[in-house]
Amino acid sequence: MRADYINPFIQSLCTTFETMLSCEITRGQLYLREPNTALHDISGVIGLSGNAQGTVVLSLDKKVALAAASVLLMCEAEEINADVVDAVGELTNMVAGGAKAKLEEYQLSISLPSVVTGTGHEIRFPSNVTPICVPFNSPWGPLKIEVGLAAVQQLAGAH
Repeated sequence: MRADYINPFIQSLCTTFETMLSCEITRGQLYLREPNTALHDISGVIGLSGNAQGTVVLSLDKKVALAAASVLLMCEAEEINADVVDAVGELTNMVAGGAKAKLEEYQLSISLPSVVTGTGHEIRFPSNVTPICVPFNSPWGPLKIEVGLAAVQQLAGAH
């Protein structure tokens, strides 16, 4: 996976947290994701298709998900429920949408977000895509974004 794929997602995540949540996040060291890596307590997942294909995962610690949902919903979220799941899906959608705008040459379409909850859950990427993971810290706790994206020509050559 190329670094120029990940940068729009990093920028979009930072912008979304600053503008929508008034929350500044700090980036950790990016790394290649190992298979079967456990995620935080709740993850928004969006598929990407077009001249590049892949998946974006926004994974939040429970405290981060509850705090973010509280800001978006303008009321206190105390447990992961349908409203929190919807808020995480919407955050993931905003991040993917912001990145999509910076990756116009790939003519990407984004799927509706899916949200996975539970301690130690996994999201599996296609075997021919090695996702890049970028951890972040926020005043509310840890989060990370994982992006596995490949140009369609690369995918065709992998078979």
